[in-house]
Amino acid sequence: MAQQNEEKEIEKEQHQDERIKQIGQMTLNENGKMENIHLISIIGEIEGHDNLSNNSKTTKYEHILPSLAAIEDSSDIKGVLVLLNTMGGDVEAGLAIAEMLASLSKPTVSLVLGGSHSIGVPIAVSTDYSYIVPTGTMVIHPVRLNGMVIGVRQTFDYFKLIQDRITGFVCSHCRIDKGRLEELMMETGILTKDVGTILVGEEAVKQGIIDEVGGIDKAIQKLHIMIHENEPKK
Repeated sequence: MAQQNEEKEIEKEQHQDERIKQIGQMTLNENGKMENIHLISIIGEIEGHDNLSNNSKTTKYEHILPSLAAIEDSSDIKGVLVLLNTMGGDVEAGLAIAEMLASLSKPTVSLVLGGSHSIGVPIAVSTDYSYIVPTGTMVIHPVRLNGMVIGVRQTFDYFKLIQDRITGFVCSHCRIDKGRLEELMMETGILTKDVGTILVGEEAVKQGIIDEVGGIDKAIQKLHIMIHENEPKK
C-alpha cells in the first residue's frame, strides 16, 4: 500500500511538471483549506494566429482559453491566480484572454512580476484584484501593427477602433480614467524613439492601474480571502 501511494505521488508530480512545462499551468491544492487555486502564467510574447519562432518564450491563447472555460465549469477550482511577465504580443489574443478572465465567476487575482507590457496591461487589470512587485514594470503605449500599412483614412480609423477597445477595457477594469491613460500612452519624453510611459511598481498603483504593491504571499492570501467571501452563505 505504501509503495502504491508513493508511485501515485511520483506520477502526480510528473504530470504536474509536464503541465507546467507544456502550458505553464498547475493547480495549487496543498494549502490544507480545501480551496483549489488554478495558476496560469502569462509569459514571454502572447501568441496570436501565427506561430512564433521556437526560440521565443510564448503564451498560446489556444491553451489559455479552454483552460479558463474548464475552470468556470469546475466545482473543484475555487479561484484563479495569474502571474504575468510578458512583453505583450497579439492584440486580439490578449484581449480574448482578458475578456475571458474578466467574465469568470470565480475570484481572480493577478500578479505582475518582471513586467506586463502593452497588451499585457488589459490582462493584468482583468482580474478582481491586482498586485505588482516593487520592481515590476508596465509599459503603456498606443497600438502598433507590424508589416506594410496602407496610408488611407480607413487604416487610421481601424487603428483608432482597436485603440478604443483596449482603452475602454482597461478603464472599465481599474481606477484610471480615459484622459489620463491616453496621456500616458502619448508621452514623448520617456521611451527612446517611441511614445508611451514606463510605470514601475508603486507608480502603477498611484496611476490607478494596479490595486496594490505586493508579492506572491499577498496575492495568495488575498485570493483565499476572496474565495471565502465568495462561498454561499449557509
